[in-house]
Amino acid sequence: MPTQTPAQQRAFFETYGILRLPGLVKDRLDGIIAGFEAVFAAHGRKPDGTRRRTIVPFVDQHPTLSALLDHPGILAVVENLIGPDFNYVGSDGNYYTGDTGWHRDSFYQSNSYLKVAFYLDRVTKDTGCLRVIPGSHHDDTIRIFDGTVAAETELNFGITGRDIPAVPLENEPGDVLIFNHRVLHSSWGGGSERRMFTMNLGRRAKDPKEVDDLISYLSYHLLPHGNAPYGKFMLETASPARSVHLTQPPQFWAASGEHYKLRTAK
Repeated sequence: MPTQTPAQQRAFFETYGILRLPGLVKDRLDGIIAGFEAVFAAHGRKPDGTRRRTIVPFVDQHPTLSALLDHPGILAVVENLIGPDFNYVGSDGNYYTGDTGWHRDSFYQSNSYLKVAFYLDRVTKDTGCLRVIPGSHHDDTIRIFDGTVAAETELNFGITGRDIPAVPLENEPGDVLIFNHRVLHSSWGGGSERRMFTMNLGRRAKDPKEVDDLISYLSYHLLPHGNAPYGKFMLETASPARSVHLTQPPQFWAASGEHYKLRTAK
């Protein structure tokens, strides 16, 4: 496969909303898996195969996982997509069980929120890999594939979710997937203990609309899981370079709390 220039990579991501980076963290895989298992063990969240097990925040709770925010390969790609002063806005670690229906992770446009995903088990089209509808992050496509249409495929189209035309992003441990939060995605046919975790990143807010979106994002996605935007190891092991990505969410944490109170009081 030809090597993309940074401009070509950015154009591809802006057009299709996805990137696959084969083998990007393969050299760190043993340490990453050990960190993943250590966080789940510390929380006593052993999977039982009956339902998804999730921990939020996740990478913040282990120094090896926190250091992925410093990975030069990840930084090069993310900085090219959303700028060198991007925000780290949380993470989650998961043991997945069964299918995951079609959905989007958020609808915010102004801050270009994206997810960096790490799968720790080989997954294919029929064993739970990420499936995406490329380009579904654009406004016009969102109007066509709204949440109801995507979730109720049998009612609307007479087919199951797994039969919706999509691109399967088959994955080997050590690969990294990056996708826009607004891209429609799902997984089908997976086993009962699929290991996967993510980091969520967004462009730094630089105008009132972007600040409002950041406050809303924090209110919905981070605040319900704790009393601070970041965990112990993410902060304690942060270099000055990493700290650039950790400054803005704490500035608006109090405002996100007010937002949370208002929307839950309705």
